[in-house]
Amino acid sequence: MSSLDQGNPAFSLQASQNPIPPAQRERLLENPAWGQVFTDHMFTMQYQSERGWHDGKITPCQPFAMHPAAMVLHYGLEIFEGMKAYRLPKGGAALFRPDANARRFDNSARRLAMPVLPEGLLVASASALVSHERDWIPHAEGASLYLRPFMISTEVALGVRPAQNFLYAILASPVSGYFKGGAGTDAVTVWVSDDYIRAAPGGTGTAKCGGNYAGGLAAQAQAKEHGCDQVVFLDAIERKWIEEFGAMNAFFLLDKDTLVTPPLSGTILPGITRDTLITLARDLGYTVQEAPYSIDQWQHDARSGRLREAFACGTAAVITPVGSVKGKRHDFAIADGKPGPVTQTLKQALTDIQFGRAPDSHGWRHRLF
Repeated sequence: MSSLDQGNPAFSLQASQNPIPPAQRERLLENPAWGQVFTDHMFTMQYQSERGWHDGKITPCQPFAMHPAAMVLHYGLEIFEGMKAYRLPKGGAALFRPDANARRFDNSARRLAMPVLPEGLLVASASALVSHERDWIPHAEGASLYLRPFMISTEVALGVRPAQNFLYAILASPVSGYFKGGAGTDAVTVWVSDDYIRAAPGGTGTAKCGGNYAGGLAAQAQAKEHGCDQVVFLDAIERKWIEEFGAMNAFFLLDKDTLVTPPLSGTILPGITRDTLITLARDLGYTVQEAPYSIDQWQHDARSGRLREAFACGTAAVITPVGSVKGKRHDFAIADGKPGPVTQTLKQALTDIQFGRAPDSHGWRHRLF
C-alpha cells in the first residue's frame, strides 16, 4: 500500500499484481462491448455512522465479499452515477461536468436516506482513478472511459430502517457506442408503454437508483417483443404525458426552431446531458420550452408535419434519434424516419466540447492531466 503520486493525497494505492498486459489491453480497447470491459483498478471508500467516511483507496478491480444479509440485497439501498473521461486532441484527458454528477449523487443519497459524500470527494476520487488508469482511455473516435460511481449499504441487518454502514466505489469501463449496429447514429424505433410506468409523484423518479431501472425492464422487454429498440414511459396519473425514453430524457423539434422537453416535475431524472443540450440549443439560437407534451399530440404533430425531429439523450448514448413510434394505440413515423439535421448539429456541438475539439465557453470540462 502506498500513497498516490497524483490526485488526493488522502487516498492510498494498492496496485494490482496482475494487470492486463499492454498488448491485450490495446486489443480490448479496439471496440469494447458496452459495460463488459473493466480497467485493472477501482476506487473504494467506507462509511460507518460513528466514523464517517474513511479509508479511500484505489485497489485492484475484484469481487466484493458481502454477507448475504447485507441491506443492499434486501431493500435496494443503492444509488449510482454515470460519467465519462474523454481523451483530448493535444494530450491529456477531461471529465465533463463532474460537479453536476456530484450534486445529483448527493440528491439521490438524500432520497434513499443515505449519507452524502464530503464536498468534492466524488470529483477527486474519479479524477484520481482516471489519472491512474489513463492508459485505459480509448483513442478510437467517439470512444471514452465510462465511470460508474455507486454507493451500497453493506450493513448486515434484516430490519427495514435507514442503514448505518455503506460502501462507495467507482468502476471504470472503456466504451464505444451504446447501441449496436449504428453506434447511436441510426434512428431507433420506440414502443409506447400502456402497461407500465417508470415513476410516480412522491416516488424515486428524480433519484438515480437501481430500483427505477429494474422496474422498467419488463417494459423494455415488451418493446423488444414488438420489434422496438426502446420504450416510451408516460405519466402515472393521466397516462398521456411523455416522461422518458427508457432511461433517457426526451426532446422534440417543432416547426424549425422550437425544442420541447418534458419539465422536471418530480418524476423525471434531471439529466446532465438534458441540461447541457438546453444550454447549447439556446446558444445556437433555438427556442427551448420545458413543457408537457402528450403522446397523442406527438402523433398528431408527426402526421401533420409540424414535428420535424425527436431524440433521446443521456450520458451513455449521448443523443439517439427517434425515427418511428409504435404502441397499442399509436403507429407513426417522424419525418422520413432518419436522423434530422438539428439532432445531428446538437450532438456534434456536444461531443466537440466533450472531446476538446471546440472551445469550452461554459467551463464544463474538468481537465485531469
